[in-house]
Amino acid sequence: MDKLIIKGGGPLSGEIRISGSKNSALPILAATLLAETPMQVGNLPHLHDVTTMLALLRCMGVGVTIDEKLCVEVDNSSISEYTAPYDLVRTMRASILVLGPMLSRFGEANVSFPGGCAIGSRPVDIHLRGLEAMGATIEVDQGYIRAKSDGRLKGVHFFMDTVTVGGTENLMMAATLAEGTTILENAAREPEVVDLANCLVEMGAKIDGIGTDTLTIEGVKSLSGCQFDVMPDRIETGTYLVAAAASRGRVKLKDTCEKLLESVLLKLDEAGACISTGPDWIELDMKGNRPKAVSLRTAPYPAFPTDMQAQFLAMNAVSEGTGSVTETIFENRLIQIHELNRMGANIRLEGNTAIVTGVEELKAAPVMASDLRASASLVIAGMIANGETMVDRIYHIDRGYECIEEKLQLLGANIRRVPG
Repeated sequence: MDKLIIKGGGPLSGEIRISGSKNSALPILAATLLAETPMQVGNLPHLHDVTTMLALLRCMGVGVTIDEKLCVEVDNSSISEYTAPYDLVRTMRASILVLGPMLSRFGEANVSFPGGCAIGSRPVDIHLRGLEAMGATIEVDQGYIRAKSDGRLKGVHFFMDTVTVGGTENLMMAATLAEGTTILENAAREPEVVDLANCLVEMGAKIDGIGTDTLTIEGVKSLSGCQFDVMPDRIETGTYLVAAAASRGRVKLKDTCEKLLESVLLKLDEAGACISTGPDWIELDMKGNRPKAVSLRTAPYPAFPTDMQAQFLAMNAVSEGTGSVTETIFENRLIQIHELNRMGANIRLEGNTAIVTGVEELKAAPVMASDLRASASLVIAGMIANGETMVDRIYHIDRGYECIEEKLQLLGANIRRVPG
């Protein structure tokens, strides 16, 4: 099992390119199942989860070809299997996203209950209730969701009692080929949901209310393939910005967009960062100053994203003053606190809130990653700690960050990967 060895000290400085968004790429790859003609998807990040999704499509008989620029062509005219098997699904929660498209297009889908990061309860009941309301018959048998439809799914007015990104994406994809009109209320508004909706529209879907909490989808008889580039990864962008702020450095991130993470930039400004932006770049400069502690509370978009709180915890650990981080989305997403405290951080947990009093410096220690974003916080901590830190179980971080050690090396970090 690979590890990262990080020798801390010194500010990050330089320029890097931001990859395509994993959380956009996965649903868009699932959406290719809806197309009756081949489809090209570009700007895909080179990540394990993307590789797993492509393997999932291949195991169902879908034709997948990849060119030298990591542009993927998907042709499902040869699909022969409507099952997403446990061996593939167990490592990636987003595999549930093939359920809606397969059921809507082919009238049948068998999907193993998904896996992924252990960050708390993330039930799929809203996905299933929505599909049942559209006329699907669903059984749960031996760990598999077995769904069938007698003819086309039917449009429905469906209220989601919890804001769910995956549920919104699954039901929106299913509704594109349903008979009649579907209205999804209390829909997620995340940029990745918007990116998927825009992709579906390019394929010929009729969707109104994109970017709002009410989506109206008028079903069409068929969708066609198109060429679509995945949006930049806003969480990767935010992670490198926070790493630069915590290290008192200066970085320029290219091929990204400020509109994707306004709540994060607001908090970095509050921390004392000087931020400038252009049409496809963001620059952060701490001018050598120690960051100021910030307080934040996670909530669905457009509020502060849960996927960024771990990184801000690490920054707060060496910031001036005291800040609080409240997690409202997932109940187990503050588990990295114990590892940060082992490095000398002063963090105490009160319910779902972490109270962080900044210290002058962290001290290197061997630490263990527990989920994707917690891994990122430990890498940031290692870069600002005194000494050599070893981060174990980095397979978590490889699920969401493309070439993280190479990109950090370009920014001047002393970091290397070693085999376990």
